[in-house]
Amino acid sequence: MALKDWRRVLSVNLDSVWLLSQAAGRLMLARGAGKIVIVSSVLGSQGGLRVPAYAASKHAVIGLTRALCNEWAPRGINVNAIAPGYTATDNTQALRDDPVRSKALLDRIPAGRFAEPSEMAGAAVFLASDAASYCHGSVLAVDGGWLAR
Repeated sequence: MALKDWRRVLSVNLDSVWLLSQAAGRLMLARGAGKIVIVSSVLGSQGGLRVPAYAASKHAVIGLTRALCNEWAPRGINVNAIAPGYTATDNTQALRDDPVRSKALLDRIPAGRFAEPSEMAGAAVFLASDAASYCHGSVLAVDGGWLAR
């Protein structure tokens, strides 16, 4: 992997989360309350195959989620993350189009299918709601059981 590609992935997946969290966090700190829901990935808990920058960035996003939780929970801000599993998006199109790779992935997912993007919404809404008022630094897997294997 070329260094420029590594840096681009880290910038998109990590720097953007840092910058947006800082901007939102400033407003929430002034109010003394708020909810931040960050998007990581199941690869934030695994190494993945042929995606070192992506996996590293998603591990870092989980670390950032927990670090911000430690700083901001005492000041009324919940910082949590969702960790989507393999989801039917443009990003996974090549995997889904490859019969060998797609079968290997589907065989590992207990639910037996890729998620639909809309299936991430409920987890994000929960973490942003009052029902999650005592969730701080949590990473909620929305993965069809992928991490259970």
